[in-house]
Amino acid sequence: MRRDATSRAEDQPAARPRGQQQTPRQPGRTVQQSLVGEGPTRPRVERQAVTRVFDGITCYEVPARAALERVPEAAEMPFSWGASPYRGCEAGCGYCTARRGHRYLGLDPGRDFSTKIVVKTDLARRLRRELGSPRWSGEPVALGLTGDCYQPAEEIYRLMPGVIRVLADAANPFTVLTKSPLVLRDLDLLRDAAKVTQVGALVSVGFVDDRLRRAVEPGAATPQRRLEICATLNEAGIPCGVLMAPILPLITDSTDHLMATVRRAAEAGAVSVTPVVLRLPAGVREWYMGWLEREHPGLVPRYQALYGRGQVAEDGYRRRIAEQVRVLAETYGIGRDARRWRRRRSPDRQLALV
Repeated sequence: MRRDATSRAEDQPAARPRGQQQTPRQPGRTVQQSLVGEGPTRPRVERQAVTRVFDGITCYEVPARAALERVPEAAEMPFSWGASPYRGCEAGCGYCTARRGHRYLGLDPGRDFSTKIVVKTDLARRLRRELGSPRWSGEPVALGLTGDCYQPAEEIYRLMPGVIRVLADAANPFTVLTKSPLVLRDLDLLRDAAKVTQVGALVSVGFVDDRLRRAVEPGAATPQRRLEICATLNEAGIPCGVLMAPILPLITDSTDHLMATVRRAAEAGAVSVTPVVLRLPAGVREWYMGWLEREHPGLVPRYQALYGRGQVAEDGYRRRIAEQVRVLAETYGIGRDARRWRRRRSPDRQLALV
């Protein structure tokens, strides 16, 4: 997403995103749409948002109804609370469970998820108020669960510096979840926050096969680049682990796949590795299974047996994967003595592909 993308508002005044340059209007192209009274056929989010288009990506600027959101237990994430500046993600990962959120906004969880992004422009202000509430107990907060908080839209809106400062001012522990190198832009802010509270990061690397990444994570950085981010954050004093998510049944769950991913995480100095098996809630199941039927039709019956009618794979399978990853992490010293497996190349050299 380019910073000089076309943007204008005709129906409501709205502050131009910081750093954005105004460009001439393009004849015949409607960028700002009417915000009210457009009839019931318009997506609900469009009727309550300032709509801007940047380089083909539609951004809906909305006030945050709440900054802190409870993380469902079914997500199997090591967090109870999350906060996200964005809903939707340009990475367009076919398995992303955040897709289902677009359904509640009147958007398509398939084709709209990576091209129509909800932007909570006042998230930092709302977060400051909620963290200051006497009812808030100071639990750790995960950033970026409903869309990568460092996706390309962040280059325009620059919401994360404000969010980090608010969390630091409240001395509230937090963890950044991302696949994007843009997180390194805020490295100094993260280091300053780490002086007053516990700050961490998790880089999502479910597998290290870049051919597969191009198929199911078309807009994401390569696994190699993400592991480089992990190494850089750790070397800068920000503890960074690898969220091994998702592990794709019958595709990336072989011993070789798991071993390669855990070994590469250890070489990058990851302080932890957390396996998460693919989940298929409504809104995601249709999108992912459609891809599976096109690319791996022979696996469809086996997926149907493994998932049945639920959103998670059967318990025995998940326990087996978790145990395999635990043993591999122990073997490579993750969480115990990662120095043995730290990257042996200099920082300006690439990690081995496998």
